[in-house]
Amino acid sequence: MLLLLLGIVVLHVAALVLLLVSTIVSAWVVNSTSSSDLWLNCTTATDPCGTADTGVWIQSVQALMILSVIFSFLSLFLFFCQLFTLQKGGRFFLTGAFQILASLFVMCGAIIYTVMNHEWVHESLNYGFSYILAWVAFPLAFISGLIYVILRKRE
Repeated sequence: MLLLLLGIVVLHVAALVLLLVSTIVSAWVVNSTSSSDLWLNCTTATDPCGTADTGVWIQSVQALMILSVIFSFLSLFLFFCQLFTLQKGGRFFLTGAFQILASLFVMCGAIIYTVMNHEWVHESLNYGFSYILAWVAFPLAFISGLIYVILRKRE
């Protein structure tokens, strides 16, 4: 049981780290001379780095990514709280629900960015590693949320 709990925590922390990196690092779209992320757009020739307040869609992606990080942190905190307070045989429903919500937030944010980024950046740019990390964090967070919902506490 201890190895199972350790594996679940490692999976959760891996998803959380991927969410943090993908939210913070400026590499959602890149090429050899410029990059763009959720916070700055360094792809225009006239303005070296413009802020990301030019569209409602980018603000919604920012909000969804921040919410995914917050819900993932809360889920990890709730897991440790429930680990010590939950009765024997109880399930980690609240922890799993928060983690599944975090995965749905990151999925929605990545979908909005995929559909709308052509309005903000040049077509010649490729998706960067932060964008890919966001998509990798989605299934990891979703799987860990499902594991939390299925998991029963044993003593």
